[in-house]
Amino acid sequence: MANFQYSDLSKMIDHSLLNPTLTVEQLEAGIQLAIAYDVGSICIVPYYHKRCAELLAGTTIAPSSTVGFPHGVNSTKTKLVEAEQLIEEGCLELDMVSNISAVLSGNWKLVESDIQAVVKLAHSAQRRVKVIFENCYLKESHKIELCKIGCSTGVDWVKTSTGYGSGGATIEDLQLMLDNVTAPVQVKAAGGIRDCDGLLQVRAMGVTRVGASRTAEMLGEARLRLGLPAISPILAAPNSTSY
Repeated sequence: MANFQYSDLSKMIDHSLLNPTLTVEQLEAGIQLAIAYDVGSICIVPYYHKRCAELLAGTTIAPSSTVGFPHGVNSTKTKLVEAEQLIEEGCLELDMVSNISAVLSGNWKLVESDIQAVVKLAHSAQRRVKVIFENCYLKESHKIELCKIGCSTGVDWVKTSTGYGSGGATIEDLQLMLDNVTAPVQVKAAGGIRDCDGLLQVRAMGVTRVGASRTAEMLGEARLRLGLPAISPILAAPNSTSY
């Protein structure tokens, strides 16, 4: 017998539709796939977010999108403008990239003020924020300091990666992040979690969200193990990110 319920896994998934080559047809198909599998959120390219939010009305799936994506080196003012527009469009969760250049330069004051500004704006509108580290470029000391800043600024999740760096989530990084945040800050894995067993593994560790484009494969296997009916075949939107 499986020791999980379907929603335990499906609501962990942030279905990723962030590849810039996705056509409108593919974005629409990806949204419908995510709705069929009843995921936690759909993280979609910003220009199509408003349409996505409209389609998700009446569901339990959170519309989400990105701020400062994928490199995080936009000015804070630019990130705030992006966040304001998404909030106006009904975005419930904002995935913000930390300023990678400032992190590597040790400019922690800038890094913290940048994150704090977006968190303050989002929380004032009852929205949640995930801050992306892009761990593949960072030393352990950088990751630990970012966890501290995440806690001090009140982010809702710290997140391993964008899916556009040279690597994604590793078990070692996830454990490091879990060890260096305190509740209510949660941890999101992005990149490297590609099957149901991987999803179960990180769930057991304490990870609460996983960015994924392989949603149908992961949740299809979960449904099979639980003896649930298969979801009717839906054309999955091609997505070449490392999610």
